[in-house]
Amino acid sequence: MSKKIIIGSRGSKLAMLYAEKAKDKIIKTTDFSDEDVVIKKITTKGDEFQNVRLSEVGGKGLFSSNIEKELQDKNIDVAVHALKDMPALETKGLKTDSFLERNDPREILITMNKRKLSELKKNSIIGTSSFRREYQIKKIRSDLECKLIRGNVDTRIKKLKDGIYDAIILSYAGIKFLNFDDEISEIFSPEQVIPSAGQGIIALQCREGDEEIISVLKKINHNETFMRAHVERNILKVLEGDCETAVGAHSIIKDDKIIVEAELFSLDGTKRFYEKKTGKAEDFSQIGRELGQILKTKSNNSYKR
Repeated sequence: MSKKIIIGSRGSKLAMLYAEKAKDKIIKTTDFSDEDVVIKKITTKGDEFQNVRLSEVGGKGLFSSNIEKELQDKNIDVAVHALKDMPALETKGLKTDSFLERNDPREILITMNKRKLSELKKNSIIGTSSFRREYQIKKIRSDLECKLIRGNVDTRIKKLKDGIYDAIILSYAGIKFLNFDDEISEIFSPEQVIPSAGQGIIALQCREGDEEIISVLKKINHNETFMRAHVERNILKVLEGDCETAVGAHSIIKDDKIIVEAELFSLDGTKRFYEKKTGKAEDFSQIGRELGQILKTKSNNSYKR
């Protein structure tokens, strides 16, 4: 390839760090130099709507649709996404099949005075924009109140410190990238709070048929993360998961085995359906679909409106 590679990304601090990580990986594993790989900031609709739930203004695609449009229009060559923010179904003509090594997928709690979840007062207000997190927290502490919070990580922490919330829940990966580790009050194990499918994974998307870019992305793809991404995403595909579907999914690979657990909540959060499955790592794709189907059957489609 003689041309430059243009990477498209959201303009938030965290998204730009993800894009820089992708750029560094491309430079280290190919003949491209620093000048050859350019990052382009793209404003997404998700960044424009800060005071409502994503489900009320179009769903998860709000964080990816503008970037995907730039990819389709050939204004960029690679789109960088947080995998958990992408819709379950791939956009026609695009390909998401390369992933950087997974960052820590766990959830964390930030509170004033470093209080843990068990130490919060009754009726404390927890900030989250996720139905999944809200229902998971209420399973642990039904006496807490969850209220919508949106915005970048630093914005959310400021709202907490301004006293609008008593605690906020965020992904550990984002906190680490932004060096906010000192703010953490509690880290939840995946068994306590099952993360969002694909949480902690940086996904690299390109156009179908763009063989030159596909060959570059294959070189930087992390195979274990690839398998974990697809097993978790396949659960969502079966459940037709969007940001209103409260689903948690997490996988680990040990030797040649893949262990996956997932949970699905009813629309009001009162019912929880859980399943765990172990199989050969090479069967990751099928295992994800099977687990999703089991949850779908268990819930008897109660998650649909």
